[in-house]
Amino acid sequence: MNRDSTWCRYDAASRRIALAIRVQPNARRNEIVGLHGDALKIKIAAPAVDNKANAALVEFLSEALGVPKALISLRRGATGRRKVVEISGDPALAARIKALAASRLTNHDSRITPSTSK
Repeated sequence: MNRDSTWCRYDAASRRIALAIRVQPNARRNEIVGLHGDALKIKIAAPAVDNKANAALVEFLSEALGVPKALISLRRGATGRRKVVEISGDPALAARIKALAASRLTNHDSRITPSTSK
């Protein structure tokens, strides 16, 4: 089974990447955990109240992937843990996202967190 096609899809016509994400709010820190069934699991430190976790998810993805927040939109799942996020980008960005998830499949000791050094 090709798990890539179920959680990360690139549409060449619109140049958008659709990501199926499973969010765990109230985590100790923001991090990409790896694949969770047919979705990418991401831990978010913000609580799931008043849209704080959704805003933190967009901020985290922006930092982790190096894309502006304006290119990231929440398409489905605003009130649930399962979400669909769309990111404007090219095939190289889609490949980078898949590589991040694949690295989590083999090494769960190190987590992907955005760089805090400026």
